[in-house]
Amino acid sequence: MSSNPAAPGRQARKRVFITGAGSGLGKALALRFAADGWQVAVTDVDLAAATQTLAEVTAAGGSGFADVCNVTSEESFAAIAARLQREWNGVDLLVNNAGVATKGTVAESTLEQWQWVLNINLLGCVRGARAIIPLLTAQGSGHIVNIASFAGIANPPAMASYNAAKAAVISLSETLRHELEPHGVGVSVVCPSFFKTNLIASSRQASPEQGNEPSPQMDRIVQRLMEKASITADSVAADIFDAVRERRFLVLVNADDKRQVLLKRVSPEFYFRMVQKATAKFMRKS
Repeated sequence: MSSNPAAPGRQARKRVFITGAGSGLGKALALRFAADGWQVAVTDVDLAAATQTLAEVTAAGGSGFADVCNVTSEESFAAIAARLQREWNGVDLLVNNAGVATKGTVAESTLEQWQWVLNINLLGCVRGARAIIPLLTAQGSGHIVNIASFAGIANPPAMASYNAAKAAVISLSETLRHELEPHGVGVSVVCPSFFKTNLIASSRQASPEQGNEPSPQMDRIVQRLMEKASITADSVAADIFDAVRERRFLVLVNADDKRQVLLKRVSPEFYFRMVQKATAKFMRKS
């Protein structure tokens, strides 16, 4: 493996650090990058899950290490950054993948729920970037991928705190892109719509305080959308791999999402009515 930093736009050394890699999209990403010969730092708040993913990476012919990374802790990120520097002499790609889901309207959702999802989904990305940026800028190359969601663009009802957290990740990513481009470091933000994942299992519902318990219909709607989805964690991981190689900023994983982004930009009022109509339709069917 070359000891020279990669030129901007290229990844000569293949070393990737992925958060939330114990399951779902994180695991799919670990396997996809390993298949191309990358060394993979498989991290998760659950060390057993990270270790299992590393075992699958190794069985597929890849290499790397597993470690704990709690994205709510700066100290946890600092420990991983130190290990990357010590064992790999740096890193080429950070994937801020770890995340959680929340449900409920603005009126239903407690401030505790907002603080929980923002601390993980948004500040987890901030902490990861702050820990790894010094390594990337020192070598004058590399890439950061932040996993947002199409929810951060569409902002559907009854997902208030989740929408806001993911929208903030998109904004953070654009800011990072401006700041890191002069240093030869690329940034991508990934906005997948519903795909088959276990994210709903870790979701947190709005509190039933003061009788504001959200309808179980939302769970059924999300479950139906996931079941109908044609994309998978593996296909999203493949799109992300290509985006890193091509240094694409905004990663949308299907043609319908791209059309919706264009429609919202051109005719925001029409888009609003369309989302209202679609939501009402799903509520009637649930």
